[in-house]
Amino acid sequence: MSDNRKRFAAIYNAIRKLYPTQPRGNTARHLTTLAMLISGIVASKRVNLPAIAGKIPSMTKVESQVKRFSRWIENENINFEFYYLPYAQQLVTSLAQQTLVLVMDGSPVGRGCRTLMLSVLYKKRALPLAWLVSQGSKGHFSEENHITLIEQVKEIIPEDANVMFLGDGEFDGINLQAKMDDYNWKYVCRTAKDTIITQNSETFTFQELQVQPGGRITLPSVAITQKRYGPVQTIAWWDEEYEDPIYLVSNLPIHESIDKEPCEWYSLRFSIETLFSDQKSRGFHLHKSHLSDPDRLAQLMIAACLAYIWIIYLGNLSIQQGWSKIIHRTKRCDLSLFQLGLRLLDYFLNQEMEIPVAFNRVE
Repeated sequence: MSDNRKRFAAIYNAIRKLYPTQPRGNTARHLTTLAMLISGIVASKRVNLPAIAGKIPSMTKVESQVKRFSRWIENENINFEFYYLPYAQQLVTSLAQQTLVLVMDGSPVGRGCRTLMLSVLYKKRALPLAWLVSQGSKGHFSEENHITLIEQVKEIIPEDANVMFLGDGEFDGINLQAKMDDYNWKYVCRTAKDTIITQNSETFTFQELQVQPGGRITLPSVAITQKRYGPVQTIAWWDEEYEDPIYLVSNLPIHESIDKEPCEWYSLRFSIETLFSDQKSRGFHLHKSHLSDPDRLAQLMIAACLAYIWIIYLGNLSIQQGWSKIIHRTKRCDLSLFQLGLRLLDYFLNQEMEIPVAFNRVE
C-alpha cells in the first residue's frame, strides 16, 4: 500500500469512528473529501488544491480531484458547526482540567484576505477553535467580530472551566471586556498608551505614568476610557527585553493570580505566532493559497486546522512515548511539536507501522 493510501485510510477511519452512527449519503461523501483534504495537506505541506490533489490515492486525474475539492469548499452545506466544532469541543473538554488559555489574533491568509482566530494554548502551541475570514490583508477586525468568536467558543467551554483570555492591542474594547465579565472569564489584554485611566476622580493616560525600563506600575480598581469601564486592573510594564513599555488591562483582582500574575499571563500570548508560522512558512503555507474568496478560505481552513491538530498530537506522542529519541537527537530536542509530528508520521509510513490519528485531543 502506498504512503498516500495508508495516510488517507488512517485519517478516514479515525473520522468515521468519531460519529455514533455510520455516515451515509452526502455526509459520507463530504467526510471522505474532508479526509482527502487533510491527507493531501499534510503530504504536500501546501493548501493549494492541485498540490493536495497530487497526494491523494485516486485513479482519477488531478484535475478531477481539484474540481471535487472546489465543490467541497464552495458547498454551503459544509459548515463549521458540523465539520469542525464537535472536534474542538472534545479538544477543549480534554484540556479543561487546567485553566483554559484562549488567545485571539489575526493574520493574512490566501490572496488578499485575513483571518481572525481564537485558539486554546497547549504547551506553548495555539490550537485553533474558531475563526473568521474577511477580505483585506491589513487592518483590524471590528469588536463585533471579536465578540462573535467569543460567543461561538463559549458554547463549547465546560461550565466549570477556568478561562483566561489573552489579547493584543486590537482586543481591548470595553464591550469585549464586558462580555468576558458576563461569562466570568478572566482576561489580560494589551492596550494603547493613550488609553484613559480614572482613579479617585483623577484622569490620566498610561503614558503619563512614565514607567521606566525594568519597572512596573500597577493600578488596581480603576476605570478606563471616557466611558469609565471598570473596575479593572491596569499595568504599565517595561521589561528589560522590550524596546518599549507594554500597557495591560485585566479583570484579575490584585491579589488573585490563578497561577500567574497578569504580566506572566500576557507573555504566553506570543505563543500564537507559532501557529501562524506552522500554518504558513514552516508548515502548510496557508498564506500562499490562491483562494481570494473569504468563505472558501474559511471552508478550506477546516481541513487545514484539523491537519494541524493531528500533527501536534503526533508531536506530543513522539515525546510521551520516546519516539523523539529515534526520529531526532537522543539528548536534546530543538524541534517544535509540529516538526516532530511530521517526522513521526514519516517514520511510521517508512516502517509500515499503524498510524495513530486524533483530531479531538492532543495527548
